Amino acid sequence: MALRELPDPQVQNQDAYDDLVVALEASEGALSLLIAVCDDSNLRDEITGRYEAELEAKMRCYRVQLDREEPSLKRAIAQTVESDEYLQQGGSAVFTVLGAEQLFFLKLGQERSQQEIFFGYLQWTREGLREFPYPIVLWVTNQLLKELSKKAPDFWSWRKGVFRFASRKTVMVSKTEMSPLHSTLTDLGIAGLDEEALLPLEDLQVLIRQTEQQRGTKDPLLASLYLSMGQIYARRLERGEVQDYQAEQICAIEYLRKAADLQKELGLEENFATSLSWLAFLYKSQGRYEEAEPLYVQALALSKRFLGEEHPHVAQSLNNLANLYQFQGRYEEAEPLLMQALALYKRLLGEEHPDVALSLNNLGGLYKSQGRYEEAEPLLMQALALYKRLLGEDHPDVATSLNNLAYLYKSQGRYEEAEPLLVQALASAQQCLGNNHPNTVTIRKNLDRLQQAIASQQPSTFKAES
Repeated sequence: MALRELPDPQVQNQDAYDDLVVALEASEGALSLLIAVCDDSNLRDEITGRYEAELEAKMRCYRVQLDREEPSLKRAIAQTVESDEYLQQGGSAVFTVLGAEQLFFLKLGQERSQQEIFFGYLQWTREGLREFPYPIVLWVTNQLLKELSKKAPDFWSWRKGVFRFASRKTVMVSKTEMSPLHSTLTDLGIAGLDEEALLPLEDLQVLIRQTEQQRGTKDPLLASLYLSMGQIYARRLERGEVQDYQAEQICAIEYLRKAADLQKELGLEENFATSLSWLAFLYKSQGRYEEAEPLYVQALALSKRFLGEEHPHVAQSLNNLANLYQFQGRYEEAEPLLMQALALYKRLLGEEHPDVALSLNNLGGLYKSQGRYEEAEPLLMQALALYKRLLGEDHPDVATSLNNLAYLYKSQGRYEEAEPLLVQALASAQQCLGNNHPNTVTIRKNLDRLQQAIASQQPSTFKAES
């Protein structure tokens, strides 16, 4: 089966880089406002280092940092020009302006946000930039880019080019991800965010610290903020958007612990169950099964008590606990829980729902682990078909489902059927999650081992990871 050709971010980024270098070389000795867009700080630094190395023989390269308290582009450049003898003598140079991504989007108790002040400077000091005969690369995030044309239209009209660099890694949170926080943000006086708004993670972190200082550490609003931040970090981990996997995993756990502790103390038991489930999920991902189990058991009991036996959240809790048992090899305990979850999802959500596909996948995976291959295969095939129908070809769940079916075929010695599935799974995971996400790494290892086993005609050398 031929794979659909997908746009390659590396190719797109190389094209953008080449265009940026051409623009810089063409602008030597003249003012040229070049806007570079990237949400990944590591990628931004890599690209900056590349063009500086390429240009250093022709012009001197300077990096300037915007001042958070006084984020004036003109001021940042002027301070360097005034103190540098080479520039005072008319030397050729290129300026890279950093720090815009650190400016707060939220007002955080001030009359204007740092970003609003920054855009104001851009709008009203445009003419003042004429005194700088240099190409200027201003690095911004996608969130800043969306605001730039609206908040500083005069500056925007002077741009000589916009160069976009793609990466799954981001420090931004969409308004959709913040939807559970809507009422909390409203209570804190933050409302009216644009539907396409992207909010820097650091803004939310500062908002939490301010709320702790102003309302005390026992305020119910904090419990909501902690839970939402923990969920945001956990979902970023799943989607491969994190800049530092281990650091953000630790952040997720810390916020969820704070949420659970405060919810328990304040008697917010329904939300307490949600925090316990997410915390258990992260413990399980770290292999901390003994710590995860009591949290999953408690979350299931709380869900049943508050929501009744017939609720999707109860089915989700059953699935969570069963998956943990399966990881521990406790198959006899896992099977009835998975069967209950599948029946409950079908009854409540109908046959065509991603949660039904998840349950089919889980039950098929259990049968596979027990060597019950004939029972496992139709369940895994149903799950894969359902995921593709509901979510499309390029989705992390589709990649996982392909990997699981391939693992089943490998276990049966059906290597020629397993290989194309793993090829598809790897392509999908790379597209959805990036090359370094743990799920992508697992699938790549499985494919490498299978291909080595096929080449050497020693199937026993291959042991897949699920």
